[in-house]
Amino acid sequence: MSRPEIVKKLRSKHPELNKLQLETIIDSFFNSIEKALIKKQSVELRGFGTFYLREMKEKYSARNPKTGEVIYVPKKNKIRFRASKKFKQLINQ
Repeated sequence: MSRPEIVKKLRSKHPELNKLQLETIIDSFFNSIEKALIKKQSVELRGFGTFYLREMKEKYSARNPKTGEVIYVPKKNKIRFRASKKFKQLINQ
């Protein structure tokens, strides 16, 4: 589902809000998640799941799959998502 589709669904459920207000709400929601992850905090949405960071270690002996050349890969953070038990049950019905 794309961002415009989310706005359209919210607009049908809340006709008293205009498109600009809905876009502001969506932007502030995602910005707050981004800011928390930048601060290395996890974000828990009850009944949905948790966004968190996982630090990937640096690798000195990784290989380029195309050339087979040994390359260095620096450490980095990856965003992970763990679905809640309730959400998993809903998806696997």
